[in-house]
Amino acid sequence: MSTIDSGLSAWKMRSNHNRMIDLQFGTGVVKQNGVEIAYFGSSAFRITSPTGVSIMVDPWRNHPAGGRDWFFNDFPLTAVDIGVSTHAHYDHDALHRLDANVSLDRLIGTYTFSDVTIHGIADKHSSDNCCSLYDYKLVMKELHGVDILPPDNPRSWDNCLIVIETGGLRIVHWGDNRSDPPEAVWRQLGRIDIALLPVDDSEHVMGFEGVANIMNRLQPRIVIPHHYYIWDMTLRQSTLLKADKWIGRQQNVTYLQDARAIYKVDSLANAGTAIHFFGDSVLFDKQKWRDGELA
Repeated sequence: MSTIDSGLSAWKMRSNHNRMIDLQFGTGVVKQNGVEIAYFGSSAFRITSPTGVSIMVDPWRNHPAGGRDWFFNDFPLTAVDIGVSTHAHYDHDALHRLDANVSLDRLIGTYTFSDVTIHGIADKHSSDNCCSLYDYKLVMKELHGVDILPPDNPRSWDNCLIVIETGGLRIVHWGDNRSDPPEAVWRQLGRIDIALLPVDDSEHVMGFEGVANIMNRLQPRIVIPHHYYIWDMTLRQSTLLKADKWIGRQQNVTYLQDARAIYKVDSLANAGTAIHFFGDSVLFDKQKWRDGELA
């Protein structure tokens, strides 16, 4: 089912990329001290480089067939320089909800602009539902006749790991990737300073053991959870739960008091992994959003 409002929406925007022209030639740059990570709920993060280049990864929406099944509303229209989607599931692929100068949908390879380099590493969506409330492999196969297991899964069960390099930091957005990718993928990931990992107490994307495996392999200095239930943003029928149980099992947890945090390479801890948790904080007015004022 297609309408005039489906698909990419850049043609409807009144903005332009004059700002990118300035950044391209190093003019009009206002530097900030460090890299900002801001949380927009679900798996959406805006990462802003020291020169001010903003990258939104995994903006979300409800199912395109209609109705509210995961969120009270679709992603609030947000202006950023670069939009990125890790995979073609509706809670990660709403690039049309961004007023973005550049869209990188399921990037495989490398994109560089100003003081930002973005690597996309091709792998596969998690399909091990051993710990989750529902066996999605069974649901997809029995009800839709689709086998989601790799390597011959359909496109929506692929995933691209996104590594963003800026300000001396390497940040990985895991998307919904499997927790046990091949060794070649681990080698491409290399050193990771900050890992954005899907964690919720229903173990929807992966079990706690899978999260621990990623943390043990990468040894990041910071882990930031995402893809969990937020009571005034996420609907119960999503089946997601909060991340409180997982958080309670971790050591060195910081509950962030705002929806944004600044990270500097020389101020990150050199030993162990710290957990930084945004909780229910998101960088938009949820009341106005629920009332439809941010559409």
